[in-house]
Amino acid sequence: MCLQCCGTCCVYLQEVSGLKCDQLLSSGQVLPRECVSGLVELAGNPNTNQTLTGSIISLLAKLACDDDSREILNSSYNLTSTLASVIHCHSATAGEPLVLQCLQVLQKLTYNTRVFQSTNYIHELIAFLMTNIQSQNEDIIMPCLGLMANLCRDNHSVQSHIKSLDNVKRFYRTLINFLAHNSLTVVIFTLSILASLTLNEKVGEKLFDAKNIHQTFQLVFNIIVNGNGTQTRKYSVDLLIDLLKNPKIADHLTKYQHFSACVSQVLGLLQSKDPDSAGKVLELLLAMCSVSGLRSLLCEVVFRPAAPKLRAVSRRQGTGLDGGRKTESGLALVQWLSSPVDGAESCSLQALQLLNELLESVSECVLSFIEMLLPVLLGLLRGLDPSQGDAHIRKHCHRITHVTSLLYTHSHHLFHPLCFISFLSVLFRCFLRDLLSSLCLYLISQDQRIVTPLSLALTSQHRERVQTGLSLLFEATPLPDFPSLVLGESMAANNAYCQREAELSVKRVAVQEVPPFSILDCSSGSSRSVHSLVDKIQNGLEVKCVRVCWGKILLSCISKESRLQDLLDAKALALSQADRLIAQYRFQRAQAEAEACKLGCLLKEAERRREDLQGELSSQVLEVERSKADMEELLQHNARLQQDSEEHQALKGAYNSLLNRFNESERLLKELQTAHISLTKQNDTLRKNHEALQLQRELEETVDVLRKELNKTEQARKDASIKASSLELQKSQLETKLKQKEDELNKHSSMIAMIHSLSSGKLKSDVNLSL
Repeated sequence: MCLQCCGTCCVYLQEVSGLKCDQLLSSGQVLPRECVSGLVELAGNPNTNQTLTGSIISLLAKLACDDDSREILNSSYNLTSTLASVIHCHSATAGEPLVLQCLQVLQKLTYNTRVFQSTNYIHELIAFLMTNIQSQNEDIIMPCLGLMANLCRDNHSVQSHIKSLDNVKRFYRTLINFLAHNSLTVVIFTLSILASLTLNEKVGEKLFDAKNIHQTFQLVFNIIVNGNGTQTRKYSVDLLIDLLKNPKIADHLTKYQHFSACVSQVLGLLQSKDPDSAGKVLELLLAMCSVSGLRSLLCEVVFRPAAPKLRAVSRRQGTGLDGGRKTESGLALVQWLSSPVDGAESCSLQALQLLNELLESVSECVLSFIEMLLPVLLGLLRGLDPSQGDAHIRKHCHRITHVTSLLYTHSHHLFHPLCFISFLSVLFRCFLRDLLSSLCLYLISQDQRIVTPLSLALTSQHRERVQTGLSLLFEATPLPDFPSLVLGESMAANNAYCQREAELSVKRVAVQEVPPFSILDCSSGSSRSVHSLVDKIQNGLEVKCVRVCWGKILLSCISKESRLQDLLDAKALALSQADRLIAQYRFQRAQAEAEACKLGCLLKEAERRREDLQGELSSQVLEVERSKADMEELLQHNARLQQDSEEHQALKGAYNSLLNRFNESERLLKELQTAHISLTKQNDTLRKNHEALQLQRELEETVDVLRKELNKTEQARKDASIKASSLELQKSQLETKLKQKEDELNKHSSMIAMIHSLSSGKLKSDVNLSL
């Protein structure tokens, strides 16, 4: 495709993107669907210019403006596979704008939508997401995390595929590191992925254990209340709903001490006018009602603070809600309950389901709330406007079904049973009659055949018919496709016809007063009557007869003129009807030409596809011939394989016999090994006994030696004892001698002392020296 054509296509796509495309795909029109199919095919072509591909993706993102369109783009056009293929083709340059654009559109398409593992390029897309989540590029991490959270949520096949990969532990570590990220959106995306992948595993038990779960609750509630965007709030609500599916975590939430305060702040979001935020809040409250321990706590938060004001409201007239009463959560819930069907249908139905869950418990505050709620519910049963179309009627009937279910389920709160039965009988008799009559009127009013009886009733002389026709006209005029112009023309024609009939009746009465002649005779030959009258005048007849004849002639002419006028009016009416039919024919012809043009385009497309299919068919024929040749080769190869199989069977038999012999030998070996082990044990026992005996013989020899030494020692001891006895004797003898010597010494000492005292110091020193 040349650059000029690409530029022109981009300009056209930008102009189309500026148009309003709401519910274009879900309208059922053929031409838009064919255009979208061509655009998706062009975007998936790798040879398409990137600028043109980006413009096409922008237009497709604008078309995916509601849930029905997203479902059609996923199921009918396989847009998810197409965008995944575009990402796969440009995976080497992950940071370019086209890849980021595809990731954002995929995140929008896959939200609350299950993507099957059999989808084309889904494995490549998961690998791309895991690789870029672990990269350092901050611009691509957030869209990759959001898309991964969508793919993993409630999708066991994708979860199993991710868990089977080799680098899943590294991926878990990266996700856990993201929990400390400064962006709350990244944290919520990460928690959502971890909850989907690891909630029932050991990693999830550690992440969401009793120590961490209260911090997680506080974080999620803070993001729901103070989040800076609808997207972050949506994913936060989805995360909390997924966590509540785990019984342990739900039990932890019932014990969370700040639960009432957090829920009160969440209920404050119902006071906003954003249906998306209110819808997610109501979805979260419905999920909390599924936990038995949370329902009673939630009922206290919703109803008890509003009880004093609700009693005052129930005494006032009407059911409208002013600004001051919107501050209470129960009143805000009723506000969404009574919201219009168009635009906030899901919020109204979710509010009805939530009330159906909360009204299970009976208390004074609940009864006060019911006193105010009952007139609102009865008001929802009215207000059906058939002029809004089939879609409006369908939505209104759907809400009426939920309202009646709520009234019937909680009849023990609203009425005594007998009173409630009578109430329902009256309600269904008044309301269903109006509903059925409105539906019948809506269908009949679009039929052209209603014009004739309605115009006759409106121009009738009977009072009852006119009143019935007027009431029917009053009800049918606001409806679409009502033939009001045709009805006016028909009524004008009926009035003109009645007026002419009245005039003719007066003239007939005047003619009948002349007895001699009849109008038929005069009218049968007016020219002949004129000539006869001239002859009579010429012949001198009486003037009276002439006047009578001229009167008859004039009456005949007047009658003919009135009849001609009637014919002219009838022709004019027929001409106007013919003009209207011609206009309708031209309009239908234009539609037929447009359809023929579409069919021509479709025929050309079919011819092109037929040529393509013809080429594919020829290629398939060649492929079949090649397949036949391959089949022959396969048959030959099969014969060789059969021969190899026979040889294999023979070898298998030999192998089995050898295997049996081997098993027998192995059995004998095991027996011999067992015998060897037992003999080895016996040998060890004998060796130990031998060593013990040898040790005992050594010990006996040692004992003999020691015994001999002991005898020698005993003999030496005896000798030493004898010697000691002799030494004792010698000692006593020596002691006796020593004592004698001491006595002698003492004597000598005393003598020396006497000498010393008698002699001088010199003598004393000599004595000392001698001593």
